[in-house]
Amino acid sequence: MTTVRTPARSGAAHRLADLVEDALGGPLPVRLRAWDGSETGPAGAPLVVVRSRRALRRLLWQPGELGLAQAYVTGELDVEGDPAEALRAMWAAARERGLHAPRLSPTHWARVFSEAVRLGAVGPRPPAPASQARLRGGLHSKARDRAAISHHYDLSNDFYRLLLDDTMAYSCGYWTGEEPAATPADAQRAKLELICRKLGLVPGARLLDIGCGWGSLTLYAAQQHEARVTAVTLSRQQAAYVRKQVRERQLEDRVEVVCQDYRDITGSAYDAVATVEMGEHVGDAEYPAFAAALHRLVRPHRRVLVQQMSRGANAPGGGAFIEAYIAPDMHMRPMGETLGLLEAAGLEVRSVESLREHYVRTIDAWHRTLEEHWAELVRMVGEETARVWRLYLVGGALAFAERRMGVDQFLAVRPGAAGDSGMTGAEAASWYQSLGER
Repeated sequence: MTTVRTPARSGAAHRLADLVEDALGGPLPVRLRAWDGSETGPAGAPLVVVRSRRALRRLLWQPGELGLAQAYVTGELDVEGDPAEALRAMWAAARERGLHAPRLSPTHWARVFSEAVRLGAVGPRPPAPASQARLRGGLHSKARDRAAISHHYDLSNDFYRLLLDDTMAYSCGYWTGEEPAATPADAQRAKLELICRKLGLVPGARLLDIGCGWGSLTLYAAQQHEARVTAVTLSRQQAAYVRKQVRERQLEDRVEVVCQDYRDITGSAYDAVATVEMGEHVGDAEYPAFAAALHRLVRPHRRVLVQQMSRGANAPGGGAFIEAYIAPDMHMRPMGETLGLLEAAGLEVRSVESLREHYVRTIDAWHRTLEEHWAELVRMVGEETARVWRLYLVGGALAFAERRMGVDQFLAVRPGAAGDSGMTGAEAASWYQSLGER
């Protein structure tokens, strides 16, 4: 009788796979290769490469998403092929096989530590990557908020100019479907036109653009709709870019650029207020005051448009990686909760439009640009930051595709005083016409 001996699972990849499968409560959904050349896992699955023992050490000190992200952005852990495929496989396995986030018992931790000693991975805590945010001060204090915005948006105007299209719009586009060959820039211009029509902008109307970014809405409203725009941003690099564009386009008589906190905006009320994907940075406790500011800053019977990311009702928003590397202190809530906060501030919400599928296409376009210009972007910001962005865009597109995140446009009106009947018949007709001409 011939005995078939099972090969010993002595390679680093096999030891790591055993630990991971034990922690997850199910089989490994990806293939794994370790620094010693050993390899295990399902054939044909996405290949995750642990290039260094230091990656394991990071996970010992920082288990979970943040430790994995740190190992990836430093290159200690990598994915051969499409990173999106690996993330998709992990999420699919979690749903289909009921895998759970690691909840390690003392016994399991003892086994992990014992294996880590054998693998030579035990040692002092590795320093956080340079690209990780380091904020100080009270949560959502003005100084901390300025630092949080600067961490992401002051990265490099040249970087964003290469990554984005010529509109420099860093927010969800609007793919109308009318033009099969529509480019990302076409989708952004369609989004800007949609916002301007929803706001009912007419020549001479005063628009407040809170969190103006690189001025895509500000410049479009001033040029195409002849609005007078006050553009507000906390980012000094963004402010400098928009001011330069204003000069080059000879829009000095229509556009004012202010580098300040939204809490410091004063002056008379505006004919329209827009805030595009800025509300996520406000914070949970601070959002009622933000919504109250939107109400205060717009004239009665005039419109407010809020475009804002949300999280699914039963899904986490943000996450350790996003909060550490992309948008520190960001807070997302389900769409219905934001609607309630706007109404509680005295605004009458007239419509809500989901753009979730549009964000999948938008982010996919940014990701394609990132990969096409990888070498140039690495020269600009370094490989670590480029890897941060690769992980950010891949994960973001998947989160929107799987409905764990969404993005919505809230159109609201500030009602008049008690007894005020509101819009005239002509104004109401204009309102509905503007919503229909999209």
